[in-house]
Amino acid sequence: MTSHIKLASLVAAAAMFTSAVLTNNFAALTASTSNLFSAPAHAMVKSHSTEALTKVSYRAETIQGVNIAYREAGDPNKPTVLLLHGFPTSSHMFRNIIPKLAADYHVIAPDFPGFGASDMPLADKFEYSFANLANIMTELLDRKQVERYSVYLMDYGAPVGFRMFANDPERVSGFIIQNGNAYEEGLRKFWDPIKAYWAQPTVKNGDKLRGFLTLEATKWQFTHGTKNPELISPDNYWHVQYLLDRQGNQEVQLKLFLDYGTNVVEYPKWQALFRKHQVPALLMWGKNDHIFPAEGAHPYKRDLKNLEFHLLDTGHFALEEYGEQIADRMAAFLGRLPQ
Repeated sequence: MTSHIKLASLVAAAAMFTSAVLTNNFAALTASTSNLFSAPAHAMVKSHSTEALTKVSYRAETIQGVNIAYREAGDPNKPTVLLLHGFPTSSHMFRNIIPKLAADYHVIAPDFPGFGASDMPLADKFEYSFANLANIMTELLDRKQVERYSVYLMDYGAPVGFRMFANDPERVSGFIIQNGNAYEEGLRKFWDPIKAYWAQPTVKNGDKLRGFLTLEATKWQFTHGTKNPELISPDNYWHVQYLLDRQGNQEVQLKLFLDYGTNVVEYPKWQALFRKHQVPALLMWGKNDHIFPAEGAHPYKRDLKNLEFHLLDTGHFALEEYGEQIADRMAAFLGRLPQ
């Protein structure tokens, strides 16, 4: 009996629908279909609008003759969040967090030259320096007409972002610091062979660092210090290793290993600017990171007074295990920033 009643209702609704179409009676059409769709029209429009905002576009700009790839999402009229990746990854490390931020912010995540989808000029044909990376990132923001931004700083992204800050402190509205160093306390024993290369940039000392560019080392960076390595997607280190194994890429990485020493000289300058400008900061640091250990996190407390400080029980790439928590804390932090 129930099935007959349902069938009769559907037939009646169909008849009303046909009648509405034939008589061009849109009021009747709306009434006839209202029981067939539970979501009101304005909710559907809102859902589609949000979905459009959070979709990620994959774009590129040619800067210094180099194709600079970047991911972009959100409304450009909203506050901009710049996401700067570390070694040896790319904007891929932000793949999950971008859509979570894009509903409320304009998000840009570039790939440095030699990383990700950006071009990789040969090491002897291009200036691979952190100063130049900062210049390129600034040029990208200029072309996107971004006047002010907050910045996520991780690993290599820290010296790039802090150099940008030093060049124009008033342009930066907030720091999100994740395993990105600005203090000598953070350069522990792991850095000894790299420091030797800084002191004597010989072929022999450079060759000693090539072990950092192997699949074993790449996998270690993603899994060491994590609570559960089995939950870290192998896609991370497989795709990174493919890029590291490109002909000429090791020479690119050796140039950046060598140039990293120029950042250490800048640390006192950055620290003085921290004290002077007091940019609001959110620090979320994988405390089990062997490359940038927690000894490099604590000194930020000396210079940044408006600092929210969190040590996370994970390793170098904290987003892989704490992406949800980091996204939530970022959203709360960014919501408090004066824009």
